[in-house]
Amino acid sequence: MTLGPTPPGTDRPDQPRRRAPVVSTKGPVLSLIINTWRVSFLFVVWHLTSALVWLRNHVRLPKWLGGDGREIAVRLWTIAWLAFVWVLLWGSLSWANVIGGVVLAIAILTLLPLPRVPVEGRIHPLSVAQLVIRLITDFFISSVQIAWAAIRPGRPPLGAVIRVRVAIKSDMVLTLAVDYLNLVPGTMVLEIDHRRRMLYIHVFDVRTEKKVRAFYDQIAYVERMFIKAFERDSEWHPSPYHGIDEDFHHVRPIQPVPGAEPTPESTGAARADDSGQSETAERKES
Repeated sequence: MTLGPTPPGTDRPDQPRRRAPVVSTKGPVLSLIINTWRVSFLFVVWHLTSALVWLRNHVRLPKWLGGDGREIAVRLWTIAWLAFVWVLLWGSLSWANVIGGVVLAIAILTLLPLPRVPVEGRIHPLSVAQLVIRLITDFFISSVQIAWAAIRPGRPPLGAVIRVRVAIKSDMVLTLAVDYLNLVPGTMVLEIDHRRRMLYIHVFDVRTEKKVRAFYDQIAYVERMFIKAFERDSEWHPSPYHGIDEDFHHVRPIQPVPGAEPTPESTGAARADDSGQSETAERKES
């Protein structure tokens, strides 16, 4: 059976159907506005990027502002905080108070510079929020436990000072961890050995092995979460001001204890001391 010619306007079943041409429903005025907005956006982004590149290559920031991006962020945050406090002291929000606060903050940082705090990590907001929630939980639980220990009959709790070592590298993060422990009732940091990263903590009650184990679990959690929130190993960036407080306070190198096994820190310090003495002797001989 032969098929006759296909009438015009009809398609055969074995051939794909052609799609109808897409007709824009936007009018010419609306299309012109959208295209103009796109071109303007690209124009602004291009010139803004060029301006930032030019400023980075030709404008030098003052030394007190810092030489690292994280140091600059800390300084800018300090300026904003001092300006905010200045506005609060005046009690009214106005351009004069805001500008005066910024000028006063810059004058304070320039004429009365604070010690540089090494910023060597990055902040992870989710981990910080988890830390804050855990801090609030521990605060209420520990408060209830101490209140019950104060009013219950029986023997008083047995306190003790426990020495623990933490793996936190930054002094600033170590200070935050110490503040965390001090805010939780039942623990109080009495002394910090920042060279060895040793904390001497007074614990409210260590009568049972369970309470001692709970204390060590708490320290391990605080250490793990602060490292996760502020100084992960993959993002660790040593600051050029790391250890500047040791030079300022003339911290002596760690001396090994007679009869004890040498630690890596004491060995490194002894090597540095020996090299320094040999260099001094060579200079005297020359």
